[in-house]
Amino acid sequence: MCPGAGATLPDDLVEVGYVGGAYGIRGWIKVQPHGEADALLNARAWWLKPAAGAVAASTDWRVFPVGTSREHSGTVVAGSPAVPDRNVAEALRGCAVWVSRADFPAPDDGEFYWVDLIGATVVNEQQETLGTVTGLIDNGAHQILRIVGVGDVERLVPFVEVYVKSVDVAGQRIVVDWGLDY
Repeated sequence: MCPGAGATLPDDLVEVGYVGGAYGIRGWIKVQPHGEADALLNARAWWLKPAAGAVAASTDWRVFPVGTSREHSGTVVAGSPAVPDRNVAEALRGCAVWVSRADFPAPDDGEFYWVDLIGATVVNEQQETLGTVTGLIDNGAHQILRIVGVGDVERLVPFVEVYVKSVDVAGQRIVVDWGLDY
C-alpha cells in the first residue's frame, strides 16, 4: 500500500511514470518516467496508485511528498519523509506515479506536453475532420498520434514534420497532411 492517505486528490492528474523499486537503503524510490522527467523533478507532491492489476478505488491513491529528487541513469530517484526505509519503498514497486498538470514546468515557445494534445481536433489540409486525439504512442523512432473519428475509426498518424503541419494547443486543433482514406 502506498503511504500518505487522506490528502485531497487533484482533478488534473497526469500519469508520468511508475515505481520500479527501491533505491538505496534509506527509503528512496526509483521511478521510470514515461517521457521526459521534467514534471517529476518539478512537482513537490506525487500521487501513487497501486498497479493496474490491483483493484483500486479512489481511496487507494496516496500522496508522496517529495523531499529530494534527481535524475539517475534514465530514471528519477526520490526520497520522502513518508517513506522511512527500504522495506516501505520496496512495497511501492509497481505503483503508477501521477503529477498534477499544474505542477508541470511551463514549456518553451513552440513546445508543448503530449497531455495537452489529448482531445484536440485533427483536420487535414483539405479541412476534412479526421477525428480527435485520444493518445500518443512512442515507437522509439518518433511519436504517433492516435486519432479516433466518426464510427470509432482509428487512425495512427506519425507525429513528424512531413505529416503534422501545425499544432494549435490553445485552440485544440492540429492540421495534418493525411487523407480520409489512409
